[in-house]
Amino acid sequence: MNLSFDPQARPVADLVEAMGAAAVLLDAQGVAQALSPAMRALMSGLDTGKPLTLVLRDPDLIEAIGEVSRGGGRRVIEFIERVPVERTFRIHIAALPGADWRRPVLLTFEDLSEQRSTERMRVDFVANASHELRTPLASLLGFVETLQGPARNDAGARDRFLTIMREQGLRMARLVDDLLSLSRIELRAHLAPDTPVDLAGISREIVDSLALMARERKVTLKLATPPAPVRVPGDRDELLRLMENLVENAIKYGREGGEVDIDVQDGPAEASVSVHDDGPGIAPEHLPRLTERFYRVDTAASREAGGTGLGLAIVKHIVLRHRGRLTIESAPGEGATFRAVLPRFDAARAPS
Repeated sequence: MNLSFDPQARPVADLVEAMGAAAVLLDAQGVAQALSPAMRALMSGLDTGKPLTLVLRDPDLIEAIGEVSRGGGRRVIEFIERVPVERTFRIHIAALPGADWRRPVLLTFEDLSEQRSTERMRVDFVANASHELRTPLASLLGFVETLQGPARNDAGARDRFLTIMREQGLRMARLVDDLLSLSRIELRAHLAPDTPVDLAGISREIVDSLALMARERKVTLKLATPPAPVRVPGDRDELLRLMENLVENAIKYGREGGEVDIDVQDGPAEASVSVHDDGPGIAPEHLPRLTERFYRVDTAASREAGGTGLGLAIVKHIVLRHRGRLTIESAPGEGATFRAVLPRFDAARAPS
């Protein structure tokens, strides 16, 4: 140990090494003397006997450590790590007893990354929801004013405007319905469903209900299921919504006159359903963000098709609530495959 406060050196070092938070004890020269396990996991390149500046070269942080070491007291700063992924930390810097001219310091790291991400998501969500509602609402108000004024006695204009107003009203209704569905699913995310549901039967039901939409787009729906029921622990309404969203998206955004293949598979521990279209495909840069709220690859095409931008977000949260996983495979010109993998009912009930 190279600490300048020998009587207290070992107890302080022991305390740091036992802490659950990410913490590092620096001597008066800025060399690490003790690290908590969380700190070692956070910064694998830092170890006892190494200067902190070899790992963290942020000028503001180095200056703050120097000020506290020289003048005593404590400071709190925020530090953003850009590589390998962006993370935000609140760093508490506190001086410990030592020489008058320079003191050892204790740094504790508070990871704010999830909090900041949640804040950004909340702000974006409110802004996007407001924008999505504002556009059809402005159209409705504009048409109402026109019908009350210049088009008051124009029967042809009234019929056209009322048709458009109905479409805009339905668009707002779909958005509100999706927002409420997403909210309900998130509220129950910690409660895994445990009722047996036949995934094959749900798939057949959705194919039947969307047959008219498929015919209108000249799309052929092909369903492959095992002969026996495929039982998963689930919420029937949510799984119906999951299948409806996936198949409806494939019909809307796949190739007009093309095919949509729905394949239900059963396994010893897991069951899956995949929906594949032969449409234009999705570029790789879009794939990681497809399940974000209001994210659209083609905003104009999505709105024209009546999409709210929430369908895949709902699918993702349903899959997560059912303790499953969602995979997306696509490439430009090769269509897209969305696969939901869920635990089988018998496997989920088996003792671990």
